[in-house]
Amino acid sequence: MKLGTFQRAAMLIAGTCAAAAVAAPQTRSSRSISPAKAVERTATPVQPRAPSPQLPPPGPSATNLNLPANPQFLGDTNSVRKATAIINGTVITGTDVDQRLALFMLANGGGAIPPEQLQAVREQVLRDLVDETLEIQAAEQEKIKVTDAEINQYYARYAQNFKQTPQQLSAALKAAGSSALSLKRRIWGEIAWSRLQRNRIEPLVNVSEDEVKQVMNRLNASRGAQEYRVAEIFLSATPETAATVRANADRILQQLRQGGAFGAYARQFSEASTAATNGELGWVRAEQLPDPLAAAIRAMPVGGVSEPIAIPGGFSILALEDTRKVLVADPRDAVLSLKQISIAIAPGSAREAVEAKLQELVRTTQSMGGCGGAEVAAQKLGGEVITNDQVKVRDLPPQIQNNLLSLQVGQSTAPFGAVNERVSVLVLCGREDPPAASDVSYEQVYNQLTEQRVNMRARRYLRDLRRDAVIDYR
Repeated sequence: MKLGTFQRAAMLIAGTCAAAAVAAPQTRSSRSISPAKAVERTATPVQPRAPSPQLPPPGPSATNLNLPANPQFLGDTNSVRKATAIINGTVITGTDVDQRLALFMLANGGGAIPPEQLQAVREQVLRDLVDETLEIQAAEQEKIKVTDAEINQYYARYAQNFKQTPQQLSAALKAAGSSALSLKRRIWGEIAWSRLQRNRIEPLVNVSEDEVKQVMNRLNASRGAQEYRVAEIFLSATPETAATVRANADRILQQLRQGGAFGAYARQFSEASTAATNGELGWVRAEQLPDPLAAAIRAMPVGGVSEPIAIPGGFSILALEDTRKVLVADPRDAVLSLKQISIAIAPGSAREAVEAKLQELVRTTQSMGGCGGAEVAAQKLGGEVITNDQVKVRDLPPQIQNNLLSLQVGQSTAPFGAVNERVSVLVLCGREDPPAASDVSYEQVYNQLTEQRVNMRARRYLRDLRRDAVIDYR
């Protein structure tokens, strides 16, 4: 059986619900790093972008424009906010925007967007489609081709991730108001932009040996320091707009707690520069952040989302994705062999009957003699057994992680689940601990620095494409 079954059961105790989402690829301006090349990042040598405590002062391009302090607009200020656009001759229709908006909603659990946020989301979707079109056009100018067969292959992988055939995924997209063509166009843009970076940008990036050695020295000097992987949504505010912005932040937080994807909301609403990378700050130390944010992440559990936090210049919502100690082996990287024993609870069962079943489950699993007796125990309880021999601890909800790490082989967790549906226990059958941490390698640091510089040049390249494009909004 697959890990997904374990995850769905474990999420019940975590108080969350797995949403059936159509996951869009990562932000086009930054490429994913394979696990083999991922470096133990530290915030000291590779500075992540921290949330801006206030809006940056205007640069030379603003200060030399001789702008009035209180400009009065002449005409309709909404005239450029249209549903369609023509980008260097390529048309984006209102239907394109509607279908991509539906895809965004699917990726956030299928929930409705509050009316007061809908216009802002539509405008961001249009901007994303414009960027996507520019990326495809730039790749074609460089003679980079993406075939239909390649797009269909990636599309089939998306379907497989959700245990569907491509035909079933297409039907689900259509039922949600999107389309297979909308997702395939997104895939086309991702592949084209990735290849363009590899052909046009990567050859121009250089990392010197001295730079790598400096980073390695800093990493080794930071061994054992606590770091946090954080994402942010920053909303700017003035004293006059603080109440309105705080109310908007509360609405965003409500959507996140109902299953919205943090990265998608960061991309749509955050006013920090990290919006382009789904709000990702990367690995940071608490002392690098403003005091209110530092205090929040120190108190947050992994997977938690903060209340809106007032800081100079606005409000920040933080998501704590992970924690680690630099160059120290993390027990959550251990790989476990598990058996899950589950029993069904009839809807409407009396409380006494439910408690009796739970007590029977605990007694039976504690006396069954470990994993070898799981099948017999499940048969006695009228339940079922699911086995998974390759479960990484960090892939489980935090409550399950902590419980399993405290067990010896043969022991089981406390029951978890929904008392009106199904209750389960996990039995630890084996544990393969991660190897002891060693010094970071030259190749890891080199790859990381190269990756960052490619991402930076890619963002600049896209900025230049926007500047030079002929875009007609209609």
